[in-house]
Amino acid sequence: MLYTRKGDKGMTTIFGCDQKISKSSAIAEALGALDEINSFLGLCKVHKESVSLKLSAVSFSEIIHKVQQNLFIIQAELAGAQKSISEDRIKEIEKIIDAVEKELPLIKTFFISGGTELSALFDVARTIARRAERRVVEVSEEGKQKISENSLAYLNRLSSLLYALARLTNHKSGITEQIPSYQ
Repeated sequence: MLYTRKGDKGMTTIFGCDQKISKSSAIAEALGALDEINSFLGLCKVHKESVSLKLSAVSFSEIIHKVQQNLFIIQAELAGAQKSISEDRIKEIEKIIDAVEKELPLIKTFFISGGTELSALFDVARTIARRAERRVVEVSEEGKQKISENSLAYLNRLSSLLYALARLTNHKSGITEQIPSYQ
């Protein structure tokens, strides 16, 4: 069944909780933001460049798929399930970022988004990931739900990964990135 009519008045329930919460609550906002970044990453994952571009022997699509799996773990944790990201998952994402940095010239400034379509998509994904991180941090700070330090760290690394993939996409495509003129 694709609809239940149970949320028609702006209330919903989350995992392990008999109590209804407002769909505008901090937890619902955070879950929605995580869903938004996960969905947008689906668009990045299936992009033709993402399928063909590789870091070592791993396609960008495979990297993004693992990230999507990890985001479901964070969503489950946020909804009250006894789940959280392991430290190994943080190290995996850091290893990917480190490998990207070895392929890129030293980054000394901000860049204007664009270059290739996929690079621009990764930049949009980065900003959505940052919003999701802010929403999850809000829930954590308000004490509405316990969020593990590992999950918070993973969300922080995620935006770095997406920034790195945007830069690497342009680099592998021979695109010279443009810096802002501030004029």
